[in-house]
Amino acid sequence: MNTTTKTPIVLIHGLWMTPKSWDTWAERFRAAGHQVIVPGWPGIDDRTVEDIRNNPEALKGIGLTQIADNYERIIRELPEKPIIIGHSFGGVLTQMLADRGLGVAYVGVAPGQTAGVTALPLSTLWTGTPILANPFGKNGAKPLSKRHFHFTFGNDLPREESDKLWEEFAVNSYNRVFFEGVLSVLNEKGGVTHVDYTRTDRAPLLIITGEIDHVVPPAIGEAIVKKYQKSGSPAVVDYKTYPGRTHRLVSQDGWEEIADYALEWATAHAVVEAAK
Repeated sequence: MNTTTKTPIVLIHGLWMTPKSWDTWAERFRAAGHQVIVPGWPGIDDRTVEDIRNNPEALKGIGLTQIADNYERIIRELPEKPIIIGHSFGGVLTQMLADRGLGVAYVGVAPGQTAGVTALPLSTLWTGTPILANPFGKNGAKPLSKRHFHFTFGNDLPREESDKLWEEFAVNSYNRVFFEGVLSVLNEKGGVTHVDYTRTDRAPLLIITGEIDHVVPPAIGEAIVKKYQKSGSPAVVDYKTYPGRTHRLVSQDGWEEIADYALEWATAHAVVEAAK
């Protein structure tokens, strides 16, 4: 199949993860004929999980603006605007890139909130406790324990199975990213994750959440969508939630249903956007 006839797709991973977390969706989208680009955050790049755990120095001190700038550079080198899909903090970056007008459609999969979206359920706060408890570690790169991984990613699984996923996927945190995200919640105008919710020329955005997600429960997804929709902008913002799904939407059993919906929605809206 000629991939040049279909819109390219950029996948953005989240905190504690690497591009490997997108292997499922990337392979499925490539099989559908799309060019799929899955860059790592600066410091992760194309390194292995084991290497990052053993040598996390390159992750220290890197913040969201630096990561967003790196994705913008990559995207601007593409021959055409892509569909941009981000998971978790990758969904925050997706919204920041949408604010820069870099895509033809955007999907936030269990995305963190951008500046001014104040919904912050207790389970979400708990996911950040290992990092936020030590403000002196703002520029560090703290490991994610197996216990905390089970709460944040593997809460649908027995601990033993969750631990196996930790071995395969989990890497250290970019502590600065977490601090910037949390501090932006109450600082809509000056927060690092600031976006212009009133922007009228923003390409369509889809927000997806999982019913039993501890990190980004539906309350956050609904608050994000409400923030955009109440801004007065006519730009399309849609919402979809899936019962029985955790924060591991991109790989939990049944991920194919979500991937297919995201792709169908994005390609349909990208075509409409291109025809304007």
